[in-house]
Amino acid sequence: MAYETIIIETRGRVGLVQLNRPKALNALNLELLGELGQALAEGQKNEKVRCFVITGSEKAFAAGADIKMMASQSFVDVFAGDLFTPEEDAIMRIRKPIIAAVSGYALGGGCELAMMCDFIIASDTAKFGQPEVNLGVMAGMGGTQRLTKLIGRAKSMDMNLTGRFMDAEEAERSGLVSRVVPTKDLMKEALSAAGKIAEKSMITVMAIKEAVNRAEQLPLTEGILFERRVFHSLFATEDQKEGMDAFAEKREAQFRDK
Repeated sequence: MAYETIIIETRGRVGLVQLNRPKALNALNLELLGELGQALAEGQKNEKVRCFVITGSEKAFAAGADIKMMASQSFVDVFAGDLFTPEEDAIMRIRKPIIAAVSGYALGGGCELAMMCDFIIASDTAKFGQPEVNLGVMAGMGGTQRLTKLIGRAKSMDMNLTGRFMDAEEAERSGLVSRVVPTKDLMKEALSAAGKIAEKSMITVMAIKEAVNRAEQLPLTEGILFERRVFHSLFATEDQKEGMDAFAEKREAQFRDK
């Protein structure tokens, strides 16, 4: 399918999605978010795609939600239309891992989109922020919720109330991103990580993603129980037998997602 606001490639077993509104610094409008959700859903059904990487340009991952799209809307418009909910839900339904490769600005909705991914690899030029307060509004796609869970109350309050940006080094130190690499190495690093994930058992990978996400929602004792039962359930798969046999036989496992 042809898309207007994103570019889709397949690199081996990795689905690469590039946000493509360069004149607007990849600002997120409903068309882009809708196309992104659709592309990810298609990749979810494609057995050849085992992991996704979402990226933007060197200058901007995404510089926010499209203000021109929102400026004239009223409370009734955005509330009755449930602005951003269907698009966010579509992304969050994806069970295969998603890596955000972030260079340049990831602000407002751009920061929130990066946080919807399973982890973020950032270039050393990346800047994260939730500056919606400067527009008389607040974050609406996780900027007060996911950000607080990732970096803590104090830093989240700081960013949301002052609108200040967080550079890549602070983002890594605060737990927002998993690693920081030179800009020239960003895509190589992200695709390498995605490639490693793509080699694993997809059943196991999806189970891990589900379990880690539950950690944010459950008390520790309930989370540990959920983890243990999923761990137990993986012993019903052929991939568990293959993985352990391969380890014992000192060879590479040949997983079949069964």
